[in-house]
Amino acid sequence: MPQDTIKTVLITGCSSGYGLETARYFLAQGWNVIATMRTPRHDVLPRSERLRVLALDVTKPESIAAALAEAGPIDVLVNNAGIGVVGAFEATPMATIRDLFETNTFGVIAMTQAVVPQFRARRSGVIVNVTSSVTLTAMPLAAVYTASKLAIEGFSSSLALELGFFDVRVKLVEPGYGPTTRFTANGGDRMQGLIPAAYEPFAQPIFAAFAQPRLVTTESDVAQAVYRAATDTTGQLRFPAGPDAVELAATASRRAAA
Repeated sequence: MPQDTIKTVLITGCSSGYGLETARYFLAQGWNVIATMRTPRHDVLPRSERLRVLALDVTKPESIAAALAEAGPIDVLVNNAGIGVVGAFEATPMATIRDLFETNTFGVIAMTQAVVPQFRARRSGVIVNVTSSVTLTAMPLAAVYTASKLAIEGFSSSLALELGFFDVRVKLVEPGYGPTTRFTANGGDRMQGLIPAAYEPFAQPIFAAFAQPRLVTTESDVAQAVYRAATDTTGQLRFPAGPDAVELAATASRRAAA
């Protein structure tokens, strides 16, 4: 395939988990891939002339500007970078809440705003925002995380209407519970002390259920859903990823229709 016909995707949060697997998947489909990380690691992805690994911190405007300048024109932006927190809302410091929104919400919005001008001018491009299945049903001990992700759901559904005028597509991918990712490990410090003694009788059975899930989402489930979203031309907005998320989405759809 001639190089000038190969599409280019920029993916945030590629150091592990969903972002890493998504970068691998797009590479396997023959795309040019710009994999971004706060601290670049060249050993986690296969060597390829179609791969570039760039530094990017989505909470810093200067980092966004530098990464996009180095990236050059892109066809698809995948906003995957995110952080998590699980715990009682009462015990969650406002500093932690702000950190979560800086990455999960404002980081996504900032990255999107930075690429819209090139997409609008070309009248082409796709923005894929990765949220979570917490947007599909209420889940306990996830109030702050849910708020940060639901904000992006509302943002994306509205943005899809205005950018559609310029033939730019906006998509949502909603992953389920992925126990093989580093979600918990990466958020360990943030989650310390977020289950006070008064909440322990409530939290213990919830954590026990998390330890034995009936259905789970794999990194591959999410990578494939992101690819479908990036290449979809049907107007579909939401793409649940993983069997648990698909089941939750179907239940939510039935309830909405009832």
